[in-house]
Order: sequence, then C-alpha cells, then structure tokens
Amino acid sequence: MIKDVVGVVIWTSNLERMVRFYRDALGLAPHSVHQDFVVFQFGNFRLNLGVHDKIQGHSNDPYRIMINLETSEIHHLSEVLQNQGVQFVRLPELEHWGGYVATFRDPEGNLLQLLQFPKTVTPIP
Repeated sequence: MIKDVVGVVIWTSNLERMVRFYRDALGLAPHSVHQDFVVFQFGNFRLNLGVHDKIQGHSNDPYRIMINLETSEIHHLSEVLQNQGVQFVRLPELEHWGGYVATFRDPEGNLLQLLQFPKTVTPIP
C-alpha cells in the first residue's frame, strides 16, 4: 500500500545550471549535495536534481508533468522571478476554486507552477 509521495527527480545533463536556478532563483536550500545529485527537502518531500546519461538539453515534452510550489505571495514572487529572467507561460490568475496559479519554465524548459491557496477553503459537498 502506498502511503505518501516522498519525492520527485528531475534528470538533467547540466546539474550546475539547474541547481543555480532552483537554489538561487527560487531560493530553495539544498538538503544534501553530491557530485551528480542534489536534494532539496520540504518536510517529508524531496525535490531531487540529478545527472542522467540519457538526458540531453531541453525537455521534449514539458507539459507532461508540472511541479506545484506553494506560496502565499504569488504576485510578488512572480514579479521577483520575472525580474531575474524567469520565463512565465502564465502570469498569476485567479482560479474558479478561489486560489491563484502561475506557470513558468526552469532552464531546461520543464514547467513548474506557483499555487496560492485561498485563505479559507470550502469543503467539497
């Protein structure tokens, strides 16, 4: 029985460039750093970046998977990231469920989303 999702790996051929983006642009603190693998940890969840010999260049299908990152300041954070040259596909927009979503690319074209949840969430009946 699966109990939880504990991590995601983004494979790359350019670990240094990807780590700079996730660490410096997004402000994530590495939990552990190895020659070919870097781990960022949030509670029990790990976002991993690693070198893989079958990966070269930009993502061929960036819409297949999106990593969602929660923030309470989506408009401010989006502006900060844009000022750092981060390419947004979708600027913050209010969703029908009351929260905001913004979508952007990492250096290899993988898509990530910022999510800002509403202050109060109405339970689904």
